[in-house]
Amino acid sequence: MQRKAYVPGAAVLLAALLAACTGGSGGDSPPDDPKPGDAGPSATAAQPGKYRTLSDACSALSQGTLDSLLPGIKQLTDQEQRDRAYQGEATPTYDNDRRSGCRWKAESTDATDHLLVDFERVVSYDNAVSDDTRAQKVFAAKQTDANLPEPSTSDSGPEGSESSTSTSPSGSASPTPSGDSSRSPGSGGASSSGSATATTGATATGTPADLQPRTLDDLGDAAFLNDVLSTARQRTVTVVFRTSNVVVSIAYDEQPAHPGTVPDSEEMQDRVRKLAQQLADSFAG
Repeated sequence: MQRKAYVPGAAVLLAALLAACTGGSGGDSPPDDPKPGDAGPSATAAQPGKYRTLSDACSALSQGTLDSLLPGIKQLTDQEQRDRAYQGEATPTYDNDRRSGCRWKAESTDATDHLLVDFERVVSYDNAVSDDTRAQKVFAAKQTDANLPEPSTSDSGPEGSESSTSTSPSGSASPTPSGDSSRSPGSGGASSSGSATATTGATATGTPADLQPRTLDDLGDAAFLNDVLSTARQRTVTVVFRTSNVVVSIAYDEQPAHPGTVPDSEEMQDRVRKLAQQLADSFAG
């Protein structure tokens, strides 16, 4: 009997089928196929901040608070002008949920006062960096710009010795003026009237050690206070604090109306610290 002829094409087809079944097992896994036990990239994403929105800075202060900081408002006889003074002026912003600020100004018979309150909600666009971590960096930059002096000690050391906190006969604690600190809310300026000749509060003649610029331990997650007295005798007290991913800056300055008068450092610091605590409590609530 004649044998059937062997068909080469069938053998080729069979080999191709076998290769298709076994060839994929030795290849690399697709890039988007997580390994066993790996939850994927989303597991390493940093947590968002506590705050997703901001309140209106111009509505954050009560009338009583404004009266204590800006006594000139109550001296206004025109009711319409007084109402506008209480309302303040909102600072420009592109996103009210990311930045909200407000300015107030009042002239009294004794002085002209300016107040600036600024809320900044910090958002990190890096999945590996949380909003809180980014806010810490923003706060740290403001504190660095404030150029706070080293805390003074009760022991002044041997007479004639040099230290970073000692003052010269002219009242200067540092050879480098810190006038740049009046340029931003975080560094001691509520109005453009601050000049480059301003010196830090620690260098103001007669400033007690407990009123010098310093960090604050009882306000928010981190805080500092700056006190600047310019050569024109304008004093600016600034408090900046962070709570989670929000950084709050308060700048309060006073220009006396009478020559030779110097604004009281303790009184101004007390007013600003009370306001800062009120705002911190409002965020905590």
